[in-house]
Amino acid sequence: MERKIITSPSIMCADLLNLESSVKALNQAGVDALHIDLIDGAFSPSMPLGIDTVKRLREKTDLPFDVHIMANNNEWFIQQVLDIGVQQISFHYETSLHADRLINLIKKRGVKASVALNPATSLSCLEYLLPQLDNVLLMLINPGFAGDKSEKQVTYSEVKIKDLARRIRATERDIGIQVDGRVSLESIPDLIRAGASNLVLGSTSLYIPGRTLEENKRQLDLAIAQGLSVH
Repeated sequence: MERKIITSPSIMCADLLNLESSVKALNQAGVDALHIDLIDGAFSPSMPLGIDTVKRLREKTDLPFDVHIMANNNEWFIQQVLDIGVQQISFHYETSLHADRLINLIKKRGVKASVALNPATSLSCLEYLLPQLDNVLLMLINPGFAGDKSEKQVTYSEVKIKDLARRIRATERDIGIQVDGRVSLESIPDLIRAGASNLVLGSTSLYIPGRTLEENKRQLDLAIAQGLSVH
């Protein structure tokens, strides 16, 4: 079966003063989903978007909403975005005392459930959760520090992706591997070869300064094709 790579541009990297037109342009470019970071400012030192902005954005586009919650109070954020109408929710294992409850809360509303892991969090924490999940989001840099250009993608990214892919195969289920953090045109082919199936796109891929969105999308498509090619 041919692999499908999902492209999920991060709204945080778009023109936040002109979100409606930015989203229309992304839709026309042919992206698969919108990656929406909701951050409480405590779990991670940033707060780019509020719930009300996401509500208004939902009225303006039919693109799937892929929500990544970076917060200490996951349940509150999950309830809020479930009422908005989203297609996938990722919450962090590191702040989830009752992860099974949160997964059930999401799935009973017909939404895809995903667990996000910080770079240094071991995959062993997924041992009992993985069969329940639709997706796993692997952070490749520390969440909330994307604006710090000295923050590099962790050196063990590909090893961790390969390890997760092996664990997923053992479940015999179709579970996505989403990667987020310095997912660049240069690194995309190797990330895909390692097993990534969902790319969160930012300033090193779809939003490279000095180029049009169309130019960046063409280069992105080439990088994805390279990753899917058989060597």
